[in-house]
Amino acid sequence: MKRLFAALCAVLFVVPLLAAEGAEPIRLISYNLRNSGADDGANNWEKRSHATRQMLCEERPDLFGVQEALADQLAFLDACCPDYGRVGVGRDDGDRSGETMAIYYNRKRFELLDSGTLWLSETPDRVSRGWDGACNRTMTWVELRDRRSGKEFFYFNTHLDHQGRTAREEGVKLVVAKIREIAGKYPAVLGGDFNTPTDSPIFKPLKSSMKSAREKAPVSDDKGTFNGFGSAPDTIVIDHLYFRGRLSCLRFATLDGSYGAPYISDHYPILMEFTL
Repeated sequence: MKRLFAALCAVLFVVPLLAAEGAEPIRLISYNLRNSGADDGANNWEKRSHATRQMLCEERPDLFGVQEALADQLAFLDACCPDYGRVGVGRDDGDRSGETMAIYYNRKRFELLDSGTLWLSETPDRVSRGWDGACNRTMTWVELRDRRSGKEFFYFNTHLDHQGRTAREEGVKLVVAKIREIAGKYPAVLGGDFNTPTDSPIFKPLKSSMKSAREKAPVSDDKGTFNGFGSAPDTIVIDHLYFRGRLSCLRFATLDGSYGAPYISDHYPILMEFTL
């Protein structure tokens, strides 16, 4: 059964690559998978990890970014996605310790041109904690070339602090500045768990330079992204995808369907389809 499931996943991942060049949009998923070290009882990682594998097989992302991933979860994702490259380091030592804001990209579709990780702090070039943050926070980024069109773009994946308001406010300013510095004039996508709805005033710098996929996509939804394993109202939207530059956002979706577990995580993955 496991071999059959793996074969099915392989086929589903390859199908989009068989489409005519330039005809298939890029599918990107941002997903807080909830770290495996949390004591979540019936919702512990080992009891729901299969739902993440199923989600990836069904949704067939060309690239995806995860938040909160620990080393065992990265190993699981590596095994699920053998055709994908991974970028990102642990936030607590710049290597494997602590949560990783990892980015996975399909090597058959994309060429990795550059990548990096920075810390959301006053010293972003080294392991550090910013302002009043409860944790070290990072942003991982990749520069990719689409092998079909030859066009290049950047993807940034981050997770703002859950307690420090100043850390979130200053983190947004730093994110905006670093996207401008790193991506230059190239198209860019930013995604992650922001721990704040974007009607908060701290998002003003972001909204002045990037567009919300949820708001701008012609096909979208207004579903909540944080479910708290069923304990939260379905109106909380704290996971976001933004974009800028010569990029057409075609669709946004909150992936709240069933993937074989009551809840895939305490957050729902969010998806964006776009063309360059």
